[in-house]
Amino acid sequence: QAVRRVSGTLAHGLHGRRRAGPGESFWQFRPFVPGEAAARVDWRRSARDDRLYVREREWEAAHNIWIWIDRSASMGFASSLAQTSKIERALVLGLALADTFVEGGERVGLLGLTRSSATRGIVERLAQALVNDRAGLTQDLPPGATPGRFDEVVLISDFLTPLDRVRSAVQTISARGTHGHLVLVADPVEETFPFTGQAVLHDPEGGLSLDIGEASAWGEAYRTRIAAHRDGLSEIARQRGWTLTIHRTDRPASEAALRLLTLVAAARGLG
Repeated sequence: QAVRRVSGTLAHGLHGRRRAGPGESFWQFRPFVPGEAAARVDWRRSARDDRLYVREREWEAAHNIWIWIDRSASMGFASSLAQTSKIERALVLGLALADTFVEGGERVGLLGLTRSSATRGIVERLAQALVNDRAGLTQDLPPGATPGRFDEVVLISDFLTPLDRVRSAVQTISARGTHGHLVLVADPVEETFPFTGQAVLHDPEGGLSLDIGEASAWGEAYRTRIAAHRDGLSEIARQRGWTLTIHRTDRPASEAALRLLTLVAAARGLG
């Protein structure tokens, strides 16, 4: 339900947009695939035959939007300051964007996991692929896929991974010139470190625990480290011409989704 609410909010953000760019006047037709949005049908061309056709510009025909959602252990965290875990929010964002893009005539897939598709029911299809992908539960970075030059990639994670590993992953994905977006999902506690008194920190992925004593003594150093890490992520994105969006789980999912919709649309020349 959360996915449908967010995609409903996004729907008119994409509705009616047309793509302008290279190859504007060069068209090609292909048969309509059952399940695709009816908006993709070219009725004038279809009227000449006994079948439905979709019209695509040649330059856009092979373009896709690929989404990757981090489902590693750290994403399961939710503090009392948020109403949802990071993974729940990441799934809502990723699937709502997929639904909205397909409604707008785009082809969407899960990076390294599924083929791209423009068919209705994309939310259920991608959700089932994630359920079946048990290996993804231990991967804190996307697979080493290399999408096409004009494809778009959206990576959704808490990005608590060391910067050198994030940099390597982004370099691999963007090797052919692919444009992308990093979406950092954070619990408010991870930003503010509001703890006081004796505290023990737990690493959900490594299984380690650390008794840090008086928590308030660590606050300033922690916030400085987090700020430096995010500066590093911002630089990684900037070097590749990518974008970085930071989203807290105590904020509405639609905020980040609308920003991503705008960024992807701008990168793909929609408007």
